[in-house]
Amino acid sequence: MSNNESTTIEQKIGRRIQQLRKQKGYTQEQFAEMIDLSTNYFSDIERGKSFPRPEKLVAIINTLECSADDLFQDVIQTGYQIKASRLADRLADLSPENNQLVMDLLDVLLKNLK
Repeated sequence: MSNNESTTIEQKIGRRIQQLRKQKGYTQEQFAEMIDLSTNYFSDIERGKSFPRPEKLVAIINTLECSADDLFQDVIQTGYQIKASRLADRLADLSPENNQLVMDLLDVLLKNLK
């Protein structure tokens, strides 16, 4: 069994919460206070040892200013749509020349997969 197969849904979501929290620049302590949870409990959520009640999950999503898709992308089958959207955002940040290079490479890859 690979490491990904043994990772629980709670751990995947906890890691995503942690990643998004860090992107926002919050410490665990700051974020836990913002959503009215103890730091220890919030740490357990990020490690996948606990899972928040629905109202706290909504508070986490709202405070992170993300969508539920952002949070659940590693555990729902439609997560690829979020990844494609993020890829499009990254492409938009490239220079026109580099954007065209990536698109050309992607075209070659997709033709070879058919």
